[in-house]
This record gives sequence, C-alpha cells and structure tokens, in this order.
Amino acid sequence: MSSYCDIAPGHPWHGPYHDEEYGFPVTDDDTLFERLVLEINQAGLSWLTILKKREGFRKAYHQFSIAKVARYGDRDRARLLADRGIIRNRLKVDAAIANARTIRELQKIHGSFAGWLAAHHPKSKRNWVRLFKGTFRFTGGEITGEFLMSIGLLPGAHRPGCPVGKRIEGLLGV
Repeated sequence: MSSYCDIAPGHPWHGPYHDEEYGFPVTDDDTLFERLVLEINQAGLSWLTILKKREGFRKAYHQFSIAKVARYGDRDRARLLADRGIIRNRLKVDAAIANARTIRELQKIHGSFAGWLAAHHPKSKRNWVRLFKGTFRFTGGEITGEFLMSIGLLPGAHRPGCPVGKRIEGLLGV
C-alpha cells in the first residue's frame, strides 16, 4: 500500500503541499481556518480536486479571513454557491461560515484558534473528533483527523523514513 509520501514527491500539485505544508505546525488562525475549510470541502472528493481549486477558495473566502467570513450573510452565501472556482455545496458553504463564527467566539475566550487547539492538546483522535463534532459543523472523524494531521497535532502525516517527516521532527526538536 503506497502512502502520500510515496505518490506526492515530484507531482505538480501534491508535491509542494506534501513537501512544504502537510504535517508542519501551523499557528496562524487564518491558515488554520483555510485548512479546516479545505478538509471539509474534500469530503467525497479527491485531494487533487481541492488543491487545484485552492486559489479559487482563497479568492471566494477573502483569503480565509476569519473576521470577514464570520460576517458573511445571504448575499455572500449566494455568491459562494454560484462560484465555479470552489465546491458549490450548500452544507459545506454553510459550515465554513458557521465555523468562522465559532472560531471568532473561541478567539475571544482563548486569544486565538491556535490557542484553543493548544489548550486541548494532546488528545487522542477519538477525543479530538468528539470535541470537534461538539464545536464545529461538518467535522466527522476523517475531516477532523486529516485537519489535525495536516497541522501537526496528530501523528501520521508522513510515513516513517520520509525526509519531510524527518524535517518536521527536526523543527519540533523530536
């Protein structure tokens, strides 16, 4: 069975994501929000589809500005549902807007989305999933697990021996 570490290197879309982003620690709230929205939108689709539409998502969601997306109303929702540059799924669009609003509330309490995540780290995947399901919309086990692996809070982003995984370990002092 091949892993992402086997297929991504050298691929025009997967390679840069694997080599520079996947599994690396993230502390910027808008970047965390971007990863969450992208993982939600990947549900039922290939990751390649999401990577190819990533710039469209950035434009559509104001560079994933949590503050801006949290203020979206009906006109923004309609605009997103008509935007061919993103995944036009009502449940996923509504989840992005609702989750931005939730993150704004978490920022008030914890100072940042990253602060909220740090306050709950470490947890098992099962406990993370329970927390996310009770906090956010459209966050089941796969979405939550992939989100947390993508930002370095759960292990498994890279197979043992992957040079990128080794680089991440070096950054973390592991």
